[in-house]
Amino acid sequence: MSVNVTKLSSGLTVVTDDMPHLETAALGVWTGVGGRDEKPDEHGISHLLEHMAFKGTTTRSSRAIAEEIEAVGGDLNAATGVETTAYYARVMKADVPLALDVLSDILSNPIFDAKELECEKGVIEQEIGAAQDTPDDVVFEQLNELCYPDQPIGRSLLGTPETLERFNSDMLHGYLKTHYRGPDMVVAAAGAIEHGMVVAEVERRFAGFDAAPPPQPAAATFGHGGSRVVHRDLEQAHLTLALEGVPQTDGSLFSLQVFTSVLGGGMSSRLFQEVREKRGLCYSIYTFHAPYADTGLFGLYTGTDPSDAPEMMEVIVDVISEAVETLTEAEIARAKAQMKAGLLMALESCSARAEQLARHMLVYGRPQSVGELTARIDAVSVESTRDAARGLLARSRPAVVALGSGRGLDSAVAFAEGLAQSKARILLH
Repeated sequence: MSVNVTKLSSGLTVVTDDMPHLETAALGVWTGVGGRDEKPDEHGISHLLEHMAFKGTTTRSSRAIAEEIEAVGGDLNAATGVETTAYYARVMKADVPLALDVLSDILSNPIFDAKELECEKGVIEQEIGAAQDTPDDVVFEQLNELCYPDQPIGRSLLGTPETLERFNSDMLHGYLKTHYRGPDMVVAAAGAIEHGMVVAEVERRFAGFDAAPPPQPAAATFGHGGSRVVHRDLEQAHLTLALEGVPQTDGSLFSLQVFTSVLGGGMSSRLFQEVREKRGLCYSIYTFHAPYADTGLFGLYTGTDPSDAPEMMEVIVDVISEAVETLTEAEIARAKAQMKAGLLMALESCSARAEQLARHMLVYGRPQSVGELTARIDAVSVESTRDAARGLLARSRPAVVALGSGRGLDSAVAFAEGLAQSKARILLH
C-alpha cells in the first residue's frame, strides 16, 4: 500500500492509497460539515442538501447522475453525520475519472430545482415517519436531546416537517457556499488508482471551492443527566444510558474504547454474559462510544419486557460498577485483539480504507499508519483502561431514557440515581 497526500491551492486535500491487487476503486468527497453546524432555523438542512445534490446539476439530470455511474457497474451514495457529510462512489479503475466528474458536478453545479426540492422534502418526511415508528431510532433521538439539550449536536439529523417546510433553493445554495470550502474538504480514494491522476482530475474539477476556512460550530456542552420516560404502546421496554465520553483526539480514547468493548462489545462481554446468557433478560444489549471533535458519547442500549425493566436496570448498574474495579488482563487482551482485527480487516476493503483516510485527514490533519494505530492499541493496559473508566464516571451524571409501556419504566429514575450513587462509591476508593 502507498499512501500519498496533496493539498491543493483551494485548501482541499487529496489523499490516496494505491492497492494494486484490486481492479476497483472507492473514492469520495468528505466535508467537515454535519448536523452540529446548523443554526436553529437550519435544522435538517445538511441532510436535505445531501439528498438534493443528486437531484440535478446544470449539466446532468437526476436520472443521468444515477445512470452514468450505474452504466459502468458502479455505485453512488452519500451519508450525513453529526460532523461530516460524505459523497462517494465505487467503480472499476478505468472509470475513476467519470466518478470524480460526477462527484464534482453534484457539489459544484447543483441547481436545487424548486419542484425537485418539494418532492424531496416529502421523501424526508417519510424518512422521519419511519424513524418515529422505529423504537431504536426514537430512544436514541431522545437520548441525544437529553445529553446535549438545546444544541444542534443533540438534534436529529433529519430535521422536522416544520423546519423542512421553510427551506428553499436560496437557503441550500447559501449553506453550500458557507460550509463547503476547500480547507474543510477531502477527496479520498483507495484501490486501483494512481495518485497523480486523481490530483490532476481534482485540481481541474474542484477548483471553484472557496479557499477561506468555513465557520466552526459552537462548542458542545454535555447536559446534567437525569432521566426521561417516553410512553409508547410497545411489547418491549427500550432502555438507553449515556455518559460523556472523550473527544477524537483525547489521549485516553483507545483505553475507553477497550473498556466499552469489555463491558458490552460482543458475545463475550460482561453485560451480554450476565444480562442475556445468565439471566435471559434481553435479546440484545451493547455499549458504544461515539467520539466527536470536542466531546464524546458513551452509551448503552438494551430492550426487555417492561416487567423485567427494574431488575435489568439494577443488574446493569452492578455490572458497570464491578467492571471498573475488576478488569482482567484476559479481557483487555481480547478487546485489543478485536480492535486490531477490525483495523486490519478495514484495510482489505477499499471503501473502508477511503473513508478511514478521509476521517484521519479531517480529524488529525494527516493519515495515521497501521503501525501508529496498533501501537496505540498495544499501549492500552488494565491500569489505563481502569483510569479511563473512572474518568468516564467522574465526567458527568448519567442520562437515562426509557421507551415503552408499563410501570416498570418508572424505575428509569431510580436507574439514573443508582448509577450516580454507584459511581460516587467507586470514585471514593
